[in-house]
Amino acid sequence: MSPANKPRYQTTNWKQYNAALKARGSLSIWLDKRMAWFAAGSGKRGRSPKFSDAAIQFCLTLKNLFGLALRQTTGLVESVLQLCGLAWPVPDFSTLCRRQRDLNVQIPYSRSKAGLHLLV
Repeated sequence: MSPANKPRYQTTNWKQYNAALKARGSLSIWLDKRMAWFAAGSGKRGRSPKFSDAAIQFCLTLKNLFGLALRQTTGLVESVLQLCGLAWPVPDFSTLCRRQRDLNVQIPYSRSKAGLHLLV
């Protein structure tokens, strides 16, 4: 028995094909400079968290999008904030590890032929 002949697909429009492959790697991150990066005081006894839930959610979203470890995530977040011109401190990996237990990171997205836009 001979193996079944698989149909061969031939790309006829290479310009669109190349543009679609290039768009898969496109990522735009929109940061609002008025975002509450630091947590508000809880008014309870003990030390309040330094970073807001939104800051932790942002870090964990990047972690999940790129499949990074926590230490790599802190490096990526540092460089993203630096590229945005924001002098905000970045949560260390132990803070992210502790806080990720309490936060449920869900990334709602829809497939698109264009790049991914992350709005924070």
